[in-house]
Amino acid sequence: MGSSHPEKLLGVRDGFREYFRSRLPEKIPIILVPQGATDTQTGLLLSDEETAAAAQARAEELYRDLGRHYLFYVVAEGGLDFLEVGEESYYFVRYWSAISGPVGATLGASSSLQLPSNLLEGLDSSEVPFAIPGSRRSGGMLGSLTGGHETLRRAVAAATFNALATLFFGILEGNADPRRRRAAEE
Repeated sequence: MGSSHPEKLLGVRDGFREYFRSRLPEKIPIILVPQGATDTQTGLLLSDEETAAAAQARAEELYRDLGRHYLFYVVAEGGLDFLEVGEESYYFVRYWSAISGPVGATLGASSSLQLPSNLLEGLDSSEVPFAIPGSRRSGGMLGSLTGGHETLRRAVAAATFNALATLFFGILEGNADPRRRRAAEE
């Protein structure tokens, strides 16, 4: 795991547990091994592309540097994405999990949450990543924006689950070819 942030670690663990719980005949142990320093990034990355690329590059770096010691190398990153619809501008927060390892590499994303416009009034784009309220104790920025219903941990779990679903599609889920699956169901 490319972080030592406790909520990210727990989120990755939760994503693995949820994904493998109903897909394997018996429980398997999930051990997280934090790698590298604690997260030092201040503010959020400013696009889905930038955030996903940063997570993917770090996961691939861990796999390359640590060889085949582990089955999965996971990095979770949060970021903002900007969207213009007509005359309006919107910022969304989303988390990405990148998984790399001997079975392959993939990305998964959490759901996104639009930042309230009153948080962004009077800010230029360079100030937006620092305008988001929240603390680790309160569930982070997602917890502060949703009254605790969504948290960093849950977002990382969802992103990790989604990455695993892509990585193992057709392996643990059965037939990867939808045409054959439909024929088998008929």
